[in-house]
Amino acid sequence: MNPHEDGAKRAVTATLVKVLVHRRTERGMRLEPFASRCVRAGEVHELVLTDHTGTREGTRIDRVGFLGFAEITGAGVLDRGDELWIGSRRVGVLLGFDACHFPNHYNVLVHADPLSTGRDLGLTPGEPLLFLQGRPAPEPAAD
Repeated sequence: MNPHEDGAKRAVTATLVKVLVHRRTERGMRLEPFASRCVRAGEVHELVLTDHTGTREGTRIDRVGFLGFAEITGAGVLDRGDELWIGSRRVGVLLGFDACHFPNHYNVLVHADPLSTGRDLGLTPGEPLLFLQGRPAPEPAAD
C-alpha cells in the first residue's frame, strides 16, 4: 500500500482448498517487482509463509512454510502490507509474490514468525480467509 496513492479498499476473501504440510530452507523463490496484484474470483493461489523481511525486487526467499492453496471468492487487490487472517487468527503480513508457477498460480508470500505450515496451524479445507488492508508498506529493503 502506498499512502500517497492508495485509499481504502475492501477485503479479498478466499477459501482454503488444500492444506500443505511441508517446509523448506533452500526454496529459492524470488520476489516479483510488484507490490500489488489483482486477483479474480475463482483463481487459486498458493499461500507460503516466510520469515524473510526483504522486499527488494529479486530478493531470494529460501526459508518457507507452506500453508496451502486458496480459491479467491471475493476479487480485489492484494498489497504488500495486507494482513492475512484465517478464521479469527492473524497469520502474518503479505510480503510479496513469486511467479515461478505463473500463469497457473502465484506464490503469495506472507511474513510470519514463527514459520509454520498448514498442519502446524491445524488448517482444514473449507476454512475462510481474508486479506485485510494493512499499514503502508516500508521502502524496499534487502534481507
